[in-house]
Amino acid sequence: MSQNVWNHGLAVLVLFGVAYLLFNISILENWNCHCYTVRVPPQLQSHIHSTFSGPVPTVHTNRTFCTHLDQKVLTEEEQEERQLLNSIAWPGPPSAVGLLNTSDPVHSRFFVLPPNNGGHRYVGDQLKVIIQMYDSKGRPKRYGGDFLLARLHSPKYGAGVTGTVLDHKNGLYSARFPLLWEGSSQVAVTMVHSSEAVAVLHRLRKERSDRVYFKSLYKLGFRSETTICNMYLPLDRGPLCDYTDRLTGEPWYCYKPKTLNCSARINHVMGGYVQNIITNKEAWLFRSGINVKVPIRASGNDTIHVLPSRPESKKLKPDTVNQTTSGYYYNDLWRPLGTVAIRRFNSSAITRCLTNKEVHMYGDSTVRQWFEFLGKVLPDLKEFNFVPKSCRSQGPFLAVDGKHNILVTYRCHGPPIRIRKVTTSEMRYIANELDGLSGGPNTVVAISIWAHFSTFPVEAYIRRLQNIRKAVVRLKNRAPGTLIVIRSANPQEMKNKVSLYNSDWFSQQMDAVLRAVFKGLDILLVDAWQMTVAHRFPHNIHPPPAIIKNTVDLILSYVCPSDVR
Repeated sequence: MSQNVWNHGLAVLVLFGVAYLLFNISILENWNCHCYTVRVPPQLQSHIHSTFSGPVPTVHTNRTFCTHLDQKVLTEEEQEERQLLNSIAWPGPPSAVGLLNTSDPVHSRFFVLPPNNGGHRYVGDQLKVIIQMYDSKGRPKRYGGDFLLARLHSPKYGAGVTGTVLDHKNGLYSARFPLLWEGSSQVAVTMVHSSEAVAVLHRLRKERSDRVYFKSLYKLGFRSETTICNMYLPLDRGPLCDYTDRLTGEPWYCYKPKTLNCSARINHVMGGYVQNIITNKEAWLFRSGINVKVPIRASGNDTIHVLPSRPESKKLKPDTVNQTTSGYYYNDLWRPLGTVAIRRFNSSAITRCLTNKEVHMYGDSTVRQWFEFLGKVLPDLKEFNFVPKSCRSQGPFLAVDGKHNILVTYRCHGPPIRIRKVTTSEMRYIANELDGLSGGPNTVVAISIWAHFSTFPVEAYIRRLQNIRKAVVRLKNRAPGTLIVIRSANPQEMKNKVSLYNSDWFSQQMDAVLRAVFKGLDILLVDAWQMTVAHRFPHNIHPPPAIIKNTVDLILSYVCPSDVR
């Protein structure tokens, strides 16, 4: 009997002790504690359970209080990265979908909604289109995630504008267009990828950043070796040479040569594309002309008629679509909806505008197109080639018009860049190049960087843009009059297996990130995405001369808003 009393008393004492401990820790929490952990010894746990035959209060071992202090404190850039990743999150299909259940553009349809109150359509109104996706069996889809593009165009007037597509995540999509010109116009909707194909692209971007690989040549005397390079390399395949940029922290690695030192690296070149990275079932989702970039037909009439601006008394509220529409084409000429009226520049007008100015271009081949355009239209601009013919497309390039004191340069961005060959001494990061510029009111800086990041996780692209943004801010602070031009991504032709490496879905995601990163800065964004989607020409990673001319006119309209004599 005395032993039972003793056990009962001990149990009460133990429970009292635990309660007292928890009470004091709760007080410490209120004192803004840093971190306190309760660890109940195993022997005490065993004794408590053996003392009571019925249920006992749960005692959590290794429980940490002030758990918010255990979490890593994120930097502003890390917080921004999370927000950006959330902003481009894409709805995925159910885990198991049969091939005949995937989205089929042949069976899918779009419907042009009638105008409000069954009346007329006027310039300044909004057009709305409903898109219903069906599978290969002709059954309505019940989930979203398809990648669609929409365009309103008029071949008669050389007019076109991009539509804003909204995914309702139930198989239905809506596209909205601002009505910006009068006359007849036609709606066009294209399925770029099914939701099931996008899921494959999402996995490849996350897991197979090696699907494009690079090489570097190492040379010392008569000895030479070539090794594989990339932004990420498996550590179990040999020692690495670390070429992480010391100023920006941008990573780049090559496998160490067997007989040469890392310092013997002399060039960078694209190695190739890794093949057989998807299954036969997945390959069925990437058939050009069948389920990649295929038009969706209209159910009913796809043509509308627009009257001149509606009477003042019947004008509608400002259209929210116009806030996401950067401009439109009319007579094949781009008309931006921004604050600066676009001007049309011939050769002599371009010369007058750029007299006593420097134009520095950095990035990929889509900004190099601007350099090549100026070289063709300016008669007194002479190019100086300092690179061998084997590196002709890589640069760097320099052109000078001594008569009018014009300097134009181009330099490709640092790795990853898919080029035939470039010496390591010329592989430079945009952020570092911007830090070397004096800048000023007579300096124009143009940047385009997107296409070569499509095979990497978005985090790598975000980091690169953040580094460039910091350099842009530094340049604007020391030289406020510098004009910074950022070129967006653009859609392209996607035949054969191009989608697996350079899909428009990758580009669209990067385009959204780029706009968000540079939002609010004093820069000029050239919306190459909408300027390409809205145009009548087929998509091409290198837009045709007509689009290039419109982009250059847009830039020069900011450089010289009025004619220079």
